[in-house]
Amino acid sequence: SKWPRPSTTRCLYFWYLSSFHPERGRRGPWSIKLYIKRYNTKMTDHQKYKHLVIDGRGHLLGRLASVVAKQILTGQRVVVVRAELLEISGPHYRNKVRYLSFLRKRCNIRPTHGPIHFRAPSKIFWRTVRGMIPHKTHRGAEALARLKVFEGVPPPYDKTKRVVCPLALRVLRLAPGRKFTILGELASEVGWKHAKVVDKLEAKRKVRSLAYYQRKKVLNRLRARAVKQRAESLKTTNETLAKFGY
Repeated sequence: SKWPRPSTTRCLYFWYLSSFHPERGRRGPWSIKLYIKRYNTKMTDHQKYKHLVIDGRGHLLGRLASVVAKQILTGQRVVVVRAELLEISGPHYRNKVRYLSFLRKRCNIRPTHGPIHFRAPSKIFWRTVRGMIPHKTHRGAEALARLKVFEGVPPPYDKTKRVVCPLALRVLRLAPGRKFTILGELASEVGWKHAKVVDKLEAKRKVRSLAYYQRKKVLNRLRARAVKQRAESLKTTNETLAKFGY
Protein backbone atom coordinates (compact mmCIF):
# COMPACT_ATOMS: atom_id res chain seq x y z
CA SER A 1 0.00 0.00 0.00
CA LYS A 2 3.02 2.32 0.46
CA TRP A 3 4.03 2.07 -3.18
CA PRO A 4 2.38 4.44 -5.68
CA ARG A 5 0.14 2.67 -8.14
CA PRO A 6 -0.48 4.38 -11.49
CA SER A 7 -3.98 4.22 -12.86
CA THR A 8 -3.00 2.24 -15.96
CA THR A 9 -0.52 -0.20 -14.42
CA ARG A 10 -0.08 -2.21 -11.27
CA CYS A 11 3.21 -3.25 -9.76
CA LEU A 12 4.33 -6.35 -7.93
CA TYR A 13 7.24 -5.77 -5.55
CA PHE A 14 9.09 -8.60 -3.82
CA TRP A 15 12.52 -9.05 -2.30
CA TYR A 16 14.93 -11.73 -3.40
CA LEU A 17 17.77 -12.90 -1.17
CA SER A 18 20.40 -14.32 -3.49
CA SER A 19 23.50 -16.21 -2.45
CA PHE A 20 24.38 -18.16 -5.58
CA HIS A 21 23.45 -17.98 -9.22
CA PRO A 22 24.16 -21.03 -11.43
CA GLU A 23 25.42 -18.89 -14.33
CA ARG A 24 26.77 -15.72 -12.70
CA GLY A 25 28.48 -17.43 -9.79
CA ARG A 26 28.47 -16.44 -6.11
CA ARG A 27 27.13 -12.96 -5.40
CA GLY A 28 27.34 -12.85 -1.60
CA PRO A 29 25.04 -14.14 1.07
CA TRP A 30 23.45 -10.78 1.86
CA SER A 31 22.88 -9.28 -1.58
CA ILE A 32 19.28 -8.17 -1.85
CA LYS A 33 17.62 -7.25 -5.12
CA LEU A 34 14.26 -5.61 -5.74
CA TYR A 35 12.27 -7.20 -8.54
CA ILE A 36 9.49 -5.17 -10.09
CA LYS A 37 6.97 -6.67 -12.45
CA ARG A 38 4.55 -4.41 -14.26
CA TYR A 39 1.48 -5.51 -16.11
CA ASN A 40 -1.35 -3.60 -17.70
CA THR A 41 -4.71 -3.72 -15.98
CA LYS A 42 -7.74 -4.48 -18.09
CA MET A 43 -9.45 -1.22 -19.01
CA THR A 44 -12.91 -0.89 -20.43
CA ASP A 45 -13.45 0.61 -23.86
CA HIS A 46 -15.21 3.55 -22.22
CA GLN A 47 -12.13 4.33 -20.08
CA LYS A 48 -9.57 3.82 -22.83
CA TYR A 49 -11.11 5.91 -25.63
CA LYS A 50 -13.12 9.07 -25.98
CA HIS A 51 -16.65 8.42 -27.24
CA LEU A 52 -19.24 10.63 -28.89
CA VAL A 53 -22.49 9.85 -27.05
CA ILE A 54 -25.61 10.70 -29.09
CA ASP A 55 -29.10 10.79 -27.59
CA GLY A 56 -31.32 9.12 -30.17
CA ARG A 57 -34.56 10.69 -28.95
CA GLY A 58 -36.27 12.73 -31.67
CA HIS A 59 -33.87 11.80 -34.48
CA LEU A 60 -34.86 10.34 -37.83
CA LEU A 61 -33.48 6.83 -38.21
CA GLY A 62 -31.96 7.04 -41.70
CA ARG A 63 -30.54 10.54 -41.38
CA LEU A 64 -28.83 9.78 -38.08
CA ALA A 65 -27.51 6.48 -39.47
CA SER A 66 -25.86 8.30 -42.40
CA VAL A 67 -24.12 10.77 -40.08
CA VAL A 68 -22.97 7.99 -37.73
CA ALA A 69 -21.69 5.88 -40.64
CA LYS A 70 -19.51 8.76 -41.85
CA GLN A 71 -18.15 9.39 -38.36
CA ILE A 72 -17.15 5.81 -37.59
CA LEU A 73 -15.46 5.49 -40.98
CA THR A 74 -13.27 8.47 -40.09
CA GLY A 75 -12.20 6.84 -36.81
CA GLN A 76 -14.66 8.37 -34.32
CA ARG A 77 -16.10 6.08 -31.64
CA VAL A 78 -19.85 6.64 -31.41
CA VAL A 79 -22.38 5.51 -28.81
CA VAL A 80 -26.11 5.95 -29.52
CA VAL A 81 -28.43 5.71 -26.49
CA ARG A 82 -32.25 5.68 -26.24
CA ALA A 83 -32.54 3.94 -29.59
CA GLU A 84 -36.17 3.04 -28.80
CA LEU A 85 -37.07 6.73 -29.22
CA LEU A 86 -35.69 7.03 -32.75
CA GLU A 87 -38.28 7.99 -35.33
CA ILE A 88 -39.12 7.02 -38.91
CA SER A 89 -40.99 9.31 -41.30
CA GLY A 90 -44.37 8.04 -42.42
CA PRO A 91 -47.46 6.71 -40.62
CA HIS A 92 -47.15 3.84 -38.18
CA TYR A 93 -49.36 1.45 -40.16
CA ARG A 94 -47.39 1.87 -43.37
CA ASN A 95 -44.03 1.29 -41.67
CA LYS A 96 -45.40 -1.76 -39.89
CA VAL A 97 -46.61 -3.26 -43.19
CA ARG A 98 -43.19 -2.66 -44.72
CA TYR A 99 -41.41 -4.34 -41.80
CA LEU A 100 -43.77 -7.33 -41.84
CA SER A 101 -42.97 -7.70 -45.54
CA PHE A 102 -39.28 -7.68 -44.66
CA LEU A 103 -39.85 -10.42 -42.06
CA ARG A 104 -41.17 -12.73 -44.77
CA LYS A 105 -37.96 -12.53 -46.78
CA ARG A 106 -35.76 -15.52 -45.97
CA CYS A 107 -33.68 -18.34 -47.43
CA ASN A 108 -35.91 -21.33 -48.28
CA ILE A 109 -33.11 -23.89 -47.94
CA ARG A 110 -31.93 -22.72 -44.53
CA PRO A 111 -33.45 -19.57 -42.96
CA THR A 112 -30.45 -19.13 -40.65
CA HIS A 113 -28.39 -18.22 -43.72
CA GLY A 114 -30.22 -14.89 -43.79
CA PRO A 115 -31.41 -12.31 -43.94
CA ILE A 116 -31.44 -11.93 -40.16
CA HIS A 117 -34.49 -10.00 -38.94
CA PHE A 118 -33.66 -7.97 -35.85
CA ARG A 119 -36.49 -6.90 -33.57
CA ALA A 120 -34.66 -4.76 -30.99
CA PRO A 121 -34.49 -1.02 -31.83
CA SER A 122 -30.76 -0.95 -31.15
CA LYS A 123 -30.11 -3.78 -33.61
CA ILE A 124 -32.42 -2.25 -36.23
CA PHE A 125 -30.40 0.96 -36.11
CA TRP A 126 -27.12 -1.00 -36.08
CA ARG A 127 -28.20 -2.90 -39.20
CA THR A 128 -29.15 0.37 -40.92
CA VAL A 129 -25.66 1.76 -40.28
CA ARG A 130 -24.09 -1.50 -41.44
CA GLY A 131 -25.81 -1.11 -44.81
CA MET A 132 -24.14 2.27 -45.27
CA ILE A 133 -20.53 1.11 -44.84
CA PRO A 134 -18.39 -1.53 -46.60
CA HIS A 135 -18.72 -3.90 -43.66
CA LYS A 136 -17.26 -6.90 -45.51
CA THR A 137 -13.87 -5.21 -45.83
CA HIS A 138 -11.36 -4.83 -43.03
CA ARG A 139 -11.88 -1.06 -42.98
CA GLY A 140 -15.64 -1.44 -42.72
CA ALA A 141 -15.44 -4.12 -40.03
CA GLU A 142 -13.14 -1.93 -37.94
CA ALA A 143 -15.51 1.00 -38.38
CA LEU A 144 -18.54 -1.05 -37.33
CA ALA A 145 -16.67 -2.16 -34.20
CA ARG A 146 -16.46 1.51 -33.18
CA LEU A 147 -20.25 1.78 -32.94
CA LYS A 148 -22.36 0.92 -29.90
CA VAL A 149 -26.15 1.23 -29.70
CA PHE A 150 -28.31 0.82 -26.59
CA GLU A 151 -31.93 1.02 -25.54
CA GLY A 152 -32.23 3.41 -22.64
CA VAL A 153 -29.14 5.01 -21.11
CA PRO A 154 -27.08 2.32 -19.36
CA PRO A 155 -24.08 3.13 -17.16
CA PRO A 156 -21.52 4.58 -17.58
CA TYR A 157 -23.21 6.70 -20.26
CA ASP A 158 -25.87 7.96 -17.82
CA LYS A 159 -23.13 10.20 -16.34
CA THR A 160 -21.72 11.29 -19.69
CA LYS A 161 -22.58 14.38 -21.70
CA ARG A 162 -25.01 13.50 -24.48
CA VAL A 163 -25.35 15.45 -27.70
CA VAL A 164 -27.81 15.68 -30.59
CA CYS A 165 -27.31 15.82 -34.35
CA PRO A 166 -29.16 18.82 -35.90
CA LEU A 167 -28.88 17.27 -39.37
CA ALA A 168 -31.10 14.39 -38.23
CA LEU A 169 -33.61 15.99 -35.83
CA ARG A 170 -37.19 15.42 -36.91
CA VAL A 171 -38.36 18.89 -35.87
CA LEU A 172 -35.76 20.40 -38.22
CA ARG A 173 -35.85 17.95 -41.13
CA LEU A 174 -39.50 16.82 -41.38
CA ALA A 175 -42.22 19.18 -42.49
CA PRO A 176 -44.67 20.22 -39.74
CA GLY A 177 -47.79 18.10 -39.62
CA ARG A 178 -46.18 15.06 -41.25
CA LYS A 179 -46.77 11.70 -39.60
CA PHE A 180 -43.94 9.72 -38.09
CA THR A 181 -43.35 6.40 -36.36
CA ILE A 182 -41.53 5.80 -33.06
CA LEU A 183 -39.12 2.90 -33.50
CA GLY A 184 -39.73 1.40 -30.04
CA GLU A 185 -43.48 1.09 -30.64
CA LEU A 186 -42.92 -0.50 -34.04
CA ALA A 187 -40.38 -2.95 -32.61
CA SER A 188 -42.80 -3.96 -29.82
CA GLU A 189 -45.41 -4.92 -32.41
CA VAL A 190 -43.03 -7.06 -34.49
CA GLY A 191 -41.45 -9.11 -31.71
CA TRP A 192 -39.41 -6.96 -29.28
CA LYS A 193 -40.33 -8.00 -25.73
CA HIS A 194 -38.30 -5.72 -23.47
CA ALA A 195 -40.05 -2.36 -23.80
CA LYS A 196 -41.51 -2.49 -20.26
CA VAL A 197 -38.14 -3.37 -18.72
CA VAL A 198 -36.46 -0.46 -20.50
CA ASP A 199 -39.22 1.93 -19.43
CA LYS A 200 -38.86 0.81 -15.81
CA LEU A 201 -35.10 1.31 -15.81
CA GLU A 202 -35.42 4.66 -17.55
CA ALA A 203 -37.89 5.88 -14.89
CA LYS A 204 -35.36 5.05 -12.16
CA ARG A 205 -32.58 6.77 -14.09
CA LYS A 206 -34.61 9.94 -14.53
CA VAL A 207 -35.25 10.12 -10.77
CA ARG A 208 -31.51 9.90 -10.11
CA SER A 209 -30.77 12.46 -12.83
CA LEU A 210 -33.30 14.91 -11.42
CA ALA A 211 -31.80 14.64 -7.93
CA TYR A 212 -28.32 15.24 -9.36
CA TYR A 213 -29.54 18.27 -11.33
CA GLN A 214 -31.15 19.80 -8.24
CA ARG A 215 -27.90 19.38 -6.27
CA LYS A 216 -25.94 20.87 -9.17
CA LYS A 217 -28.16 23.97 -9.28
CA VAL A 218 -27.70 24.57 -5.54
CA LEU A 219 -23.90 24.17 -5.79
CA ASN A 220 -23.71 26.50 -8.78
CA ARG A 221 -25.74 29.11 -6.92
CA LEU A 222 -23.45 28.88 -3.88
CA ARG A 223 -20.36 29.06 -6.07
CA ALA A 224 -21.61 32.18 -7.86
CA ARG A 225 -22.38 33.82 -4.51
CA ALA A 226 -18.90 32.97 -3.14
CA VAL A 227 -17.19 34.35 -6.26
CA LYS A 228 -19.20 37.56 -5.97
CA GLN A 229 -18.33 38.00 -2.30
CA ARG A 230 -14.60 37.43 -2.88
CA ALA A 231 -14.35 39.41 -6.12
CA GLU A 232 -12.55 42.38 -4.53
CA SER A 233 -10.06 40.35 -2.48
CA LEU A 234 -9.19 38.10 -5.43
CA LYS A 235 -8.96 40.87 -8.00
CA THR A 236 -5.16 41.00 -7.97
CA THR A 237 -4.85 37.20 -8.09
CA ASN A 238 -7.27 36.92 -11.00
CA GLU A 239 -5.40 39.59 -12.96
CA THR A 240 -2.13 37.72 -12.41
CA LEU A 241 -3.66 34.42 -13.53
CA ALA A 242 -5.17 36.11 -16.60
CA LYS A 243 -1.70 37.09 -17.78
CA PHE A 244 -0.77 33.40 -17.92
CA GLY A 245 -3.94 32.40 -19.74
CA TYR A 246 -5.99 31.08 -16.80
